[in-house]
Amino acid sequence: MSSVWNNRISISVFGEANGFAIGVTIDNLPAGEYIDSERIISFMRRRLPLSANLSDSAQKIKAPLPRMVSGIRNDRTTGAPLCALIQNSSCPEKENNNVSKSALAGHADYTGAVRYRGYSDVRHFDNFSELFTAPLCFAGAVCAQILERRGIYVGAHISAIHNIKDNPFDPVNIKRDGILSIRQKDFPVINDRKGWIMLDDMKKANEYGEILGGIVECAAVNIPAGVGSPMFDGLDNSIAQLVFGIPAVRGVEFGAGFVAAQMTGSQAEDNFISDEYGHEVTKTNRHGGILGGISSGMPVTINVAFKPQSYRYCTPSQDNAAYYCPCVVPTAVPCVEAAVNIAVLSHMIDYPNFC
Repeated sequence: MSSVWNNRISISVFGEANGFAIGVTIDNLPAGEYIDSERIISFMRRRLPLSANLSDSAQKIKAPLPRMVSGIRNDRTTGAPLCALIQNSSCPEKENNNVSKSALAGHADYTGAVRYRGYSDVRHFDNFSELFTAPLCFAGAVCAQILERRGIYVGAHISAIHNIKDNPFDPVNIKRDGILSIRQKDFPVINDRKGWIMLDDMKKANEYGEILGGIVECAAVNIPAGVGSPMFDGLDNSIAQLVFGIPAVRGVEFGAGFVAAQMTGSQAEDNFISDEYGHEVTKTNRHGGILGGISSGMPVTINVAFKPQSYRYCTPSQDNAAYYCPCVVPTAVPCVEAAVNIAVLSHMIDYPNFC
């Protein structure tokens, strides 16, 4: 299992989904950064699903809080690796005798058994569990605080569930306030009316035992021009690699994405102009804020497609509802933000006068 991501900043995820705890170690963070633990908890709570019955109260499932055991003193990073532990409580440790001996459609138990020669624990899809989005969100929440202190904000919303679409971000004019307004919502959509329709569709899917897929749209604003490198060290390369570490992700688009394949050259290009402050910007943003692996100064915009997550062995309850949800897209919103935060900070470390 490749559980280490290393690109200036190193993220190492450890533990097992059915073990005592999971955790994450973040190395090469700048020293002296103030880290607000309450903001981390708030960020991580957003990855928890609504209650299993999808009630209008929008009650979130309870989950253990992360415990920082190294790399921080008096709420500031020390320069040593920042390590956090998250105690597991969602899945029982006892053997589940109801597990099928044959490969389950849509699950990674077969491929995992082949890859790890039959030694992987498929009771809870150990190495492939969405529980591991918790340490990813912890790392992303830490990186977000460091970025936001320098004016860089990353935000996401539910772009679509099933065939119901939310309003998109304005790829040219999305600002910090637009990102923060969505972050405060229990169901993160721009158009609340569309959100209620999505919730109704999820309830119907739950009643019929179906599971839905969808799309998360993410934007990063105020990234200066010149961040990233061509070829294999591009800003988009790093974002895509981390985003594909989120379970159920099947595709990533930057800017116009696959629609650009249907355009002519004149339709796809973004002409440069000078804004009111004399800065070079583009009139449109079909390139999604990245050209040749390097940021252009425009908002970085990404669409992430999630497949319908396959059926679980568990049945819904207060304890294991994180494993049973008719659609993973609402819980994936902070996970996408976390991945983008980590990627952006890893490239910003080299940017002049950042640290």
